Amino acid sequence: MLPVSGCLADNFIMDNIGPGDHGSTYGGNPLAMAVAKAAVETIVEEGMVENSQNMGELLKSELRKINSPLFKDIRGRGLFVGVELDNDLPVNGNHFAKILAAEGLLTKATHDYTIRLAPPLVITE
Repeated sequence: MLPVSGCLADNFIMDNIGPGDHGSTYGGNPLAMAVAKAAVETIVEEGMVENSQNMGELLKSELRKINSPLFKDIRGRGLFVGVELDNDLPVNGNHFAKILAAEGLLTKATHDYTIRLAPPLVITE
């Protein structure tokens, strides 16, 4: 396990950051940076971004087929999908996440009534 951090921004931001303006606890470790570079290269070379887009659309499409009064909205970008629950339910997102976990599906409650699904980028149909 090697701690690493990174920062991405557009030219407007990066052209205005000078020495001492930004720091990182986990920046600058040569081994960690080499591992991070290899991880990013793998994501690109193996088409994980494209897979995330395709599988995310499939996931959202299949979730929308579940005609449930529990679901208020299904949204997301790639495989980062949120299922918003109806606000009038007697349970909130945390309760629902615990119910799903008991059934073997790990999710994360965000805000009060949204469940986050984040399958691995290498997931297949």
